[in-house]
Amino acid sequence: MNSNIFIIGGARPNFMKIAPLIRELERQKIKFKLIHTGQHYDYNMSKIFFDNLGISKPDYFLNVGSGSHAFQTAKIMIEFEKVILKEKPKLIIVVGDVNSTIACALVAKKLLIEVAHVEAGLRSFDKKMPEEINRKLTDHLADYLFVTEESGLFNLKNEGIDSSKIFFVGNIMIDNLLTNSKLARENNYYKGLGLIRDSYGLITIHRASNVDTKKDLERVIKTLNYIQSKIKIIFPIHPRTQKNLKNFNLDEQLKKPNIILTEPLGYLEFLNLMMNAKFILTDSGGIQEEASYLKIPILTLRQNTERPITIEKGTNTLIGNDFNKLKMYVDKILSDSYKKGQEIEKWDGKTSQRIVEIIKNKVL
Repeated sequence: MNSNIFIIGGARPNFMKIAPLIRELERQKIKFKLIHTGQHYDYNMSKIFFDNLGISKPDYFLNVGSGSHAFQTAKIMIEFEKVILKEKPKLIIVVGDVNSTIACALVAKKLLIEVAHVEAGLRSFDKKMPEEINRKLTDHLADYLFVTEESGLFNLKNEGIDSSKIFFVGNIMIDNLLTNSKLARENNYYKGLGLIRDSYGLITIHRASNVDTKKDLERVIKTLNYIQSKIKIIFPIHPRTQKNLKNFNLDEQLKKPNIILTEPLGYLEFLNLMMNAKFILTDSGGIQEEASYLKIPILTLRQNTERPITIEKGTNTLIGNDFNKLKMYVDKILSDSYKKGQEIEKWDGKTSQRIVEIIKNKVL
């Protein structure tokens, strides 16, 4: 008998969002199939996350690999259509805003299959970000829109989406964080790097606006060199960032005593570093949420965020390209005068339960 539900994953951020759904579906003995598009194909960007999160081997691996946005999206669509035609599910669940999300949603809708979008309604209002295009188009295709924060409700209403499709369920990233927090704390990865709790900064930088030109990457290096003059920093380097550092002959500029460089890390190792850091500097979306839940100061090297609740109630501050602003907030953090953050509605570890209950009532 074919499974009625497909869960789609393809890139590293997806896996942290699908893991709680998989656990809840398995707990309730609801059949599903997992489709891995292969958008992230490096072991440390993909398989290690399956291992850390306890996700079983995918039922289908599409193996699309890298390429331009158009090439990658098109290849996912071609390969996913073959699976859909063979299996004929009732519903596909897509998460986040990567190319796999929009590609699979588009294929499903053209074949009259319902689509659920987890993390619906998030908007940066920056159309230069490919993710903004992906998330907005997916929302307008979806039949069930699962929202993480109040801004999502406001955005979807303003875009004219039928309120009967919209469900405020909370943040599924927090489900995963809570499930794995004990293991992550016991991991003690930070100690193996010779780090002391609350005595280092954690860095993640990978977006095109920060690493794809020499000028932007030099700006990031200037920022990191300032921070390392104040506090030790740990920098797991994304493959894109690593490649551009070498292409622009800038990698030597990060060889400082107070900068520890590593390969991309597994989820538990990275979460352990987060939990014990003094602060985080990032351009990631999901890390803004996790840090805010953990009440760890986080400075974001972007001009905007699709997660405004992390600024309004969380521990996030947008820095953009303002070096003086960065220096001011680093000093606030190091002097323990930075904002503390508040509790955020429905970020409670029960989001996957809410989603599965809605799917049971509406689809199965």
